[in-house]
Amino acid sequence: MQGPGLCYSKLEMKMKNRSILICLLWAVFVNGQHITCSPEDSVRFGAKMKTLEKINTSSLGDMIIQLGKSFMGTPYVEKTLEVGETETLVINFGGLDCTTFVENVLAFALTLKQEEGSFSHFTENLKTIRYRDGNLDGYPSRLHYFTDWIRNNEKKGIVRDITSELGGTELKKAINFMGTHRNLYPFLANDANFTAMQAVERELAEETLCILPKDQIEKQEHLIYSGDIIALATSIKGLDVTHTGIAIQHKGRLHLLHASSKNGEVEITEEPLADYLKGIKSNIGIIVARPTF
Repeated sequence: MQGPGLCYSKLEMKMKNRSILICLLWAVFVNGQHITCSPEDSVRFGAKMKTLEKINTSSLGDMIIQLGKSFMGTPYVEKTLEVGETETLVINFGGLDCTTFVENVLAFALTLKQEEGSFSHFTENLKTIRYRDGNLDGYPSRLHYFTDWIRNNEKKGIVRDITSELGGTELKKAINFMGTHRNLYPFLANDANFTAMQAVERELAEETLCILPKDQIEKQEHLIYSGDIIALATSIKGLDVTHTGIAIQHKGRLHLLHASSKNGEVEITEEPLADYLKGIKSNIGIIVARPTF
């Protein structure tokens, strides 16, 4: 998940700032929005689109799985969105965390479904997915909490929360980790950002979570399709979700295709999801969102 900013050596920072400046000027010119990326990522986009355009499937789930697999081996990198002094649309295909992996896969899937191959269409789709109501309006507009991400993308017609249909149970929980751990988030040093995030958390406090308990997952896994979005619910105070990925039926069982912090890359879990979660003490179950576009 996203958190504190990254650290770089002086040389790395100089190279990164130069790359960001080049791509930012180009991206604003072609797309009218503030984008942070590197020239290498614009090249990676073109190469990936050429590969992805060969995908031929009528199933959205199969398309998402093929897109997800195309990122396998990509390094896991934390806090890829916590860069610069103001919120911009960050494009980074060379390093992904669990959330940006899911977002990039869905943005590519939307772009392919629209039969559009331009960088501007991709970035617009990514912005739509990542930000509240598709509007990039500063740091608080980003959908930081994944349950908020699911609800807002359900409003946009991108996913549908199916957890209740799987036998999920309702849970009332205060979601306020960012507000109670302000020091972990550099952008929250700004009082306006902090106040706005507290307002978001107050709204989230009115919502009820629906979670499929971890001891029910194996019994219900046949109802979860390849390509569904899986969010790992947690008992950690103030947090809703600690990890996310894509469901994949693999070797007759449900596994997770995800950006793994443990193994440092995008991969498919060796163990079925139900067994994988047994090793996570704070996990209390999953939330499942099905792509619907």
